[in-house]
Amino acid sequence: MTLQADQFAARSPLYRLQAGATLAPFGESCIVTTYGQGDESALLGHCALLDLTNLARYGLRGPAAAQYLGALGYQLPQAPNQALSQADGSHVLRLSQTEYLLLGSLHDAGSKAQREESQWHASAGQYLLPRQDSHAWLVLTGTCQAEVMAKLCGVDLSAPAFAVGQVAQTSAARINVIVAKLPLGEVPCLHILCDRASVHYFWGALLDAMQEFGGQPVGIDALP
Repeated sequence: MTLQADQFAARSPLYRLQAGATLAPFGESCIVTTYGQGDESALLGHCALLDLTNLARYGLRGPAAAQYLGALGYQLPQAPNQALSQADGSHVLRLSQTEYLLLGSLHDAGSKAQREESQWHASAGQYLLPRQDSHAWLVLTGTCQAEVMAKLCGVDLSAPAFAVGQVAQTSAARINVIVAKLPLGEVPCLHILCDRASVHYFWGALLDAMQEFGGQPVGIDALP
């Protein structure tokens, strides 16, 4: 049976633009596995776009946030606007001296991050920042990513100006974005978080900027 996005309680705000794509259950939601455009994995190293909006994420803020995350076993970036990938495939972005953003792992469909958020307990000096419904999460891959973003964003995201592990809080296509340069395996990636209500527009802006390079959206089956 072909799965449809409306069969799931949680779905990406982009689901109407993903008609015809093949979906698979992903935790409590669904995710695109392929758009049926041939060998999508061949696009990863050049220019491709993934929608990871249904992958769990959450934030923490406060002077005790680092201690709380350390107790959960996370390795934390040493300074604001830095990011670290974790051994389990998740990522930690440090957005300020006391604010962190946790991006869940594809390896477990985000279940660990989702569990941590649901089991979060209040304590002095730190509080939870739910991010699942506030931010969409896109991943731009390949060697053309800096050239694509140069059409939309005033920040130089090329190497070495923007090295692996750096974070930029800026605007692209006139909306606020958080951009983190973190690979998925050996695939060079820019993780882009934007306002969920604006992602329909931003998805189109990215695809338009990718056309010059032959870029296309891909599903997670393309990933190694």
